[in-house]
Amino acid sequence: MTTTTDLVSYEDALASYDPVMGLEVHVELGTRTKMFCGCSTELGQDANAQTCPTCLGLPGALPVVNATGVESAIKIGLALNCEIAEWCRFARKNYFYPDMPKNFQTSQYDEPIAFNGYLDVQLEDGETFRVEIERAHMEEDTGKSTHVGGATGRIHGASHSLLDYNRAGIPLIEIVTKPIVGAGERAPEVAKAYVRELRELIRALGVSEARMEMGQMRCDVNLSLMPKGGDKFGTRSETKNVNSLRSVERAARFEIQRHAAVLSGGGTIIQETRHFHEDTGSTTSGRVKEEAEDYRYFPEPDLVPVAPSREWVEELRAGLPEQPLARRNRLREEWGVSAVDMQAILNAGALDPIVATIEAGADAAAARKWWMGELARTANETGVSLDALAITPEQVARVTALVAEGSLNDKLARQVIEGVLKGEGTPDEVVEKRGLKVVSDEGALTAAVDEAIAGNPAIAAKIRDGKVAAAGALVGAVMKATRGQADAARVKELILEKLGVSEG
Repeated sequence: MTTTTDLVSYEDALASYDPVMGLEVHVELGTRTKMFCGCSTELGQDANAQTCPTCLGLPGALPVVNATGVESAIKIGLALNCEIAEWCRFARKNYFYPDMPKNFQTSQYDEPIAFNGYLDVQLEDGETFRVEIERAHMEEDTGKSTHVGGATGRIHGASHSLLDYNRAGIPLIEIVTKPIVGAGERAPEVAKAYVRELRELIRALGVSEARMEMGQMRCDVNLSLMPKGGDKFGTRSETKNVNSLRSVERAARFEIQRHAAVLSGGGTIIQETRHFHEDTGSTTSGRVKEEAEDYRYFPEPDLVPVAPSREWVEELRAGLPEQPLARRNRLREEWGVSAVDMQAILNAGALDPIVATIEAGADAAAARKWWMGELARTANETGVSLDALAITPEQVARVTALVAEGSLNDKLARQVIEGVLKGEGTPDEVVEKRGLKVVSDEGALTAAVDEAIAGNPAIAAKIRDGKVAAAGALVGAVMKATRGQADAARVKELILEKLGVSEG
C-alpha cells in the first residue's frame, strides 16, 4: 500500500521555521577481529561462519577488548579535536535485539572515550561551517536480518527471517554531533558536507575504508524545526541508516518539508525513527523512538575500564595525518585552482588519484586534465568509481610523460588510455600494439605537407596572402593522412615554412 506524505515547499518551510539537526554516524572499523572476541571480520564468508561463544552470547563466555579498536577510537577522537577520557567504561544497552544474540549491545553511555570536539566542513562555494561534536564512543555492530517472502524486504509481510551473526560484534565508532543550528536553508548541504568530510577524515586515518555503499559508514539524520525567532527545539525525527552522501542531503530536505507541513497544519510531530527510500527520496515511519533511559543502560561487569595513558594519547596525536580540509587547501594553493574546481575534484573522487599521479612524476595540470576529463567520463559511462577503473596513477603518469616528450598527442593518448582500460597492457605496450606513436620523421611529415598543399591550391593561396588562420584546413588534411599521428604544431610550422609565411 502506498501512502502520500504532505509536504510544503522548501522555501515556505524555511520562511517559517529554522531547522535543527543532529547527525549520528556509525563507522565500522577495519580491524582484523571483532571488538570483544577473536572472530574474523572478513567479508563474504558463509553465514554464521565467523562466530564463537563470546559473540553468540553463550553462558560463561567472557569478552576481551580489541586494543586496535581502542587505538582507532582515540585517533578518531583526536582528529575530531575531542578531549580523550582518562578513564571510561563500557555499558550494556538493553533492548530487544533479534540480530544480537545476547540481547544487549556492548556500548558506552555516560562515559565515552572521546567528547567535546568539532569538525570544520567546507560547503560547495568554499564557505566553512563548524560542526560541534558531542561524543565519539566505542560499541559493537549487530548481526544482519534478512526478511523473506515479503514485497519490500522489510519484516512486515515477510513469511520468515534469516539471521547472520557474522557482523555481530564488529567494532563500531559512533560519532554524535551537538545540535546543529544556524545553517538555515543550507542545512541539508551542511549535513552532506559533514558526512563527506568525516568520511575523508576516517580514510585519512586508515581506520576504515568508510564505504557507505557497503555499510561501513552510515548516518542517522535527526531533524526538528523551531519557529523563526524561537529558542526551543521542536520534536525530532530520526531517519535511520542513510548510506550515501546524496541521500543524507535528500533525507534532511524531505524531513524539513514534512515537519513544516505537519506543524503548519496544526499537527504534532511524533518522535520516531523513519526509513529513507532511495527511489523516491522520501521517508516513512518506522517505530516510536525510545529515550536513552528506556534502554536501561548499566555498566558492563565483564569488561575492565579503559584508561589510556596521556603518553600514549600524545604519541597517537603526534602521528595523525594532515587534516583533509587543510590538505585540500594546501593542494588548491599549490595547483592554483579555485575552491569550486577543488570541490568538483572532490565530488568526482579524483583527489587521491590526482595526487598519486603527480607523485608518480606527472605535471599537476596534466594529472587533473586526464582524471577529470577522459577518465571521469569513462567512470560515469560505466557506472563505477574512478578508483575502480582498470588503470593506475602510475600508468596515467606514463601517458602524460609520452605526451610531454612528443611521442603522443592528445588524440593518441586517449586511445592509449582506452587500450589500458581494456586490459591491453601498459601504456608503452598499447602504443606498440596499436602503432600509435606520433609521426616524427621529418621526411614523412614534409611529404604529407607537400601533398596537402598540392591538393588544396586555393587554401594555399589564401595563406600566402596572409590569412594564416586558413592553415588549419591544411593541418587537418595532414592529420587525416597520418591517421592523427602527426604533431599538429610541427605540421603547421612546416606548412608556413613551405608557403613562406610568418606566424606573426
